[in-house]
Amino acid sequence: MAQTKPAPIPATEFKAKCLELLDTVSRKRTSITISKRGKPVARLVPIDDSPAPSIFGRMKGTMTILGDIVSPDGEIWDSER
Repeated sequence: MAQTKPAPIPATEFKAKCLELLDTVSRKRTSITISKRGKPVARLVPIDDSPAPSIFGRMKGTMTILGDIVSPDGEIWDSER
């Protein structure tokens, strides 16, 4: 069954019921569209409470090391000449 979107709430009604609507959005995890003179002007949406992923280890498993990366490769640098 398809979920229907609730009708936009007029700004005057939003102003009168602001705290109640904030609690509803938080509790039900839904969004509310606010209209002014019949036209949608804003949307009240719940905040995503999940923590942001860490930047450390984000690329883990995406590269492969082939060969020895520690030992000298035998190339003579200009500074060694």
